[in-house]
Amino acid sequence: MRYTVHPSPLGDLLLAGPRPGVLASVTVPGQRGGASVQPDWVRDDAALSEVAEQFDAYFAGDLKEFALTLEPAGTPFRQRVWDALDEIPFGATTTYGALAARLGLPRSAARAVGGAVGANPLTVIRPCHRVLGANGSLTGYAGGLDRKRLLLTHEGVALA
Repeated sequence: MRYTVHPSPLGDLLLAGPRPGVLASVTVPGQRGGASVQPDWVRDDAALSEVAEQFDAYFAGDLKEFALTLEPAGTPFRQRVWDALDEIPFGATTTYGALAARLGLPRSAARAVGGAVGANPLTVIRPCHRVLGANGSLTGYAGGLDRKRLLLTHEGVALA
């Protein structure tokens, strides 16, 4: 695995991927369940420079949709949920129940969908921060609710 560390308003992002130009994970400091540098990983800033550039553009307000090659590891169910996250537009939000419905699942599957959203290894890139509780509350962000609030505010979402 190749990795780099890139500064952002969320803290230093750990970006990792199996080969140049391919991203498998993005982790913020202290992220619950986040990746950490392993002994066999190789620091390669150049291999992930396009990822770093897109993060800079996103936080500068110049990019609303990431265009990267992604290879996150996960079960087929998680992959399906993560793909659905990509459909939530910049500046918009949805709920876990609505995301379940979008996937053709009953609202009772909202908890399972929430588990998959919480296991998203590509924070910010796959916009799990755009998923809210049923009553519109900020819930369930592995990077912390302050970061979720920062991302939503950055995207122009009015929070109560």
